[in-house]
Amino acid sequence: MAKVESSFKNMVLTLFIITLVASMALGGIYTLTKEPIETAKKAAQEEAIRQVIPEFDALKESVVDPVDGSEPLVFNVGYKDGEKIGTAVLSYSNQGYDPTTIKVMVGFRPDGSIYNTAVVQQKETPGLGTKMELPSFRDQFKGKDPGKFDLRVANDGGDVDAITAATISSRAFCAAVRRAYQTYKNEWEDEK
Repeated sequence: MAKVESSFKNMVLTLFIITLVASMALGGIYTLTKEPIETAKKAAQEEAIRQVIPEFDALKESVVDPVDGSEPLVFNVGYKDGEKIGTAVLSYSNQGYDPTTIKVMVGFRPDGSIYNTAVVQQKETPGLGTKMELPSFRDQFKGKDPGKFDLRVANDGGDVDAITAATISSRAFCAAVRRAYQTYKNEWEDEK
């Protein structure tokens, strides 16, 4: 077997072939995993809807522009025997400690009070900001009327007890809930 002469042309060709094979492998893996990832995201969102509004037999989805002019929010209105029993609002905040968007599902009763909340996406500091998913933090929103309950952390003059050593994450969670409420209230008043 003859040894191939080491030249610039041969090195570039070899590097091109390696890059082409690696790109094709990555593209194939992306294609294989894209659908399962989307299915998992959809399942997580559906589970969050079930957590934040009472049991329903029909669901109607709509996209609503928030009052603050940022990205649209997804509203899922739940019905039981034809009667509206709650609205799940997928809200978000980009004010967390990690640059990844925090997504929170907030469930409202027809009277505007909060039924429950669920974290759909977050990548906050493990053991600190991730505590926003725990009932010890989220339960303080249950049953509250955001018209009377100030959805800001106590350090900022609000009614929410921040997570110890994770005030930024707590503020981001509150901002997502506030955005959901303000948009829900705006839509809800339009329905009256």
